[in-house]
Amino acid sequence: MTARGQTARVALSCAARVLNNKGETIMPFQLDPTFAQDPAKHFDTLQIHAGLTPDPTTGAAALPIYASAAFQFDSAEDGAAKFALAKPGNVYGRLTNTTTDAVAARVAAIEGGTGAVAVASGHAAEILALTNIVGAGDHIVASDSLYGGTWNIFLHTLGDLGVETTFVENNDIDAFVAATKENTKLWYVETIGNPLVDVADVPAIVAAANSLKEPVPVFVDNTFATPYLYRPAEDGAAVVIESLTKWIGGHGATLGGAVVDTGKFDWKKTPGKFPTITEPDPSYHGAIFADAAPAAPFSTRVLANKLRDFGPTLSPYAAQLIGIGIETLSLRVQRHCDNALAVAKFLESHPKVSWVRYSGLENDPSHETASRILKNGFGGVVVFGVKGGRDAGLKVVDNVKLFTHLANVGDAKSLIIHPASTTHSQLTAEQLKAAHLSEDLIRLSVGIENADDIIADLDQALAQA
Repeated sequence: MTARGQTARVALSCAARVLNNKGETIMPFQLDPTFAQDPAKHFDTLQIHAGLTPDPTTGAAALPIYASAAFQFDSAEDGAAKFALAKPGNVYGRLTNTTTDAVAARVAAIEGGTGAVAVASGHAAEILALTNIVGAGDHIVASDSLYGGTWNIFLHTLGDLGVETTFVENNDIDAFVAATKENTKLWYVETIGNPLVDVADVPAIVAAANSLKEPVPVFVDNTFATPYLYRPAEDGAAVVIESLTKWIGGHGATLGGAVVDTGKFDWKKTPGKFPTITEPDPSYHGAIFADAAPAAPFSTRVLANKLRDFGPTLSPYAAQLIGIGIETLSLRVQRHCDNALAVAKFLESHPKVSWVRYSGLENDPSHETASRILKNGFGGVVVFGVKGGRDAGLKVVDNVKLFTHLANVGDAKSLIIHPASTTHSQLTAEQLKAAHLSEDLIRLSVGIENADDIIADLDQALAQA
C-alpha cells in the first residue's frame, strides 16, 4: 500500500509481455503513457505532471491534441507486426491515442492505480468494467445507494444480458455476504452515493469481500469523492470507476470516464472464477491477461478487448479539456468541500428546511465513516428537503438565480436538480424507495463561487417556497 499522496508506477507505461496459450510472446503491451518519473511525488504534483512530457517534435509543453483517426506505419513490415500484435504502437484511434493515453496515465497516477483506460463517458466506463468479467448467468451484489443510471444498467442493460443483481443496504456487510452466491462476480459501491451522499465503508466492504471462501473484487465508483478525498486503491478495492465529466474535468465542458486497475486483487486465487482474465482469450491469439500484464490485467483487457469491440473512444479534443481540468483538481475540490459544508450548516438551521444530508455535519448518519476514510473534506454535494414536500422543493429549483438547473455535478458553478423527476426518473416508486430517494429531495452540487453568494441565493429561493 502506498502512502497518502504517493502512487506506484503504473504498469501500462512499462513493458509487459502478452503471451498466447503456448507461452509465446505476441505483444509487449507498451502503451507508452508517460508517468511522473518519481512515484513518491505528492498528489498536487502528480495532477499536473503525471502522463505528460513535452511533445518530441514541437516541444509543446501543454498536452497536444493528436487529432488522427489512424497512425502511419513506418513500413509494410511495421504495419503487419502491429496488426499481428507483435509490436506495440498506435494503430487506430479507437484503441489508443497519445492525448487520451496521457489523460489515462494521469488518472491512474492520482488514483494510485497500476493502469487505467480513459473512455467516452462515465457510463461507458461502467459498462466496459462490468462486462469485462460478467456475462449471462453471472451475479452481482450492489449497494442500494447508487446513481439512477447505474441502477438502470444493473436492472435492465445487464439484466437483458442474463446478469442478475441483488441490491443490499449500503454498509450492511452481513447483507453483502448473505447475498453472495457461487456465481457472484463482484460487489459494487459508490464512495459517496448519488444522490443520498451516504458514504460507503469501503475498507470494511473490501475486507469482507476478501474474507469470502471465494473472494470477489470490489468495484468502487469514486466520482463524488474524487481521488483528492479518497483513493479506494489504498484500501484494496480492485477496480475504480470515475466519471471524468464531473469534478476531474471540472467545468462541464465535455464527457469522459475512466476505468482504473488498482492491481490489488488476485484474479488467479480462485481457479476458473474469472476466465476472461485468467484463461486464454481467443480474440487475442490466446493471450492470458493475468500472465501477460500481471500488474494491470483488468485494465489491459478493458482496452484490448472491450474498448476495441464496443468502441466508446474518448476523443483527443475531450481528453485535452479533461487533462487541463485535472491540473487544478485539488484546488477546486477543496473549495467545493469548504463551500458545501457552509451551505449544509446554513440549510440545517433554516426554518423552511425539513432535513439535510451531508457527511460533514456531525449529526449525519455517515459522519463517522466519512471522518475516518475521507481526507481534506466531505465532498461537494448537499441534499435536502423543504417543508411542504415536493412542490415546495420544486419552487426552490425554479427560483434560484445563481444556481444552474441541469443534470450534472462537479462543475465550477453551482448546480441544482430534483432527482426523482430527472436523474432517477426511470425508477419505479418502489425502486425509488429502495434507493432511499424521497420525492422531496433536492440535490445541490455546490460550486466554487463565494459561499456568501451561494447561501444568499438559496435563502431568497427558500423564502418563495
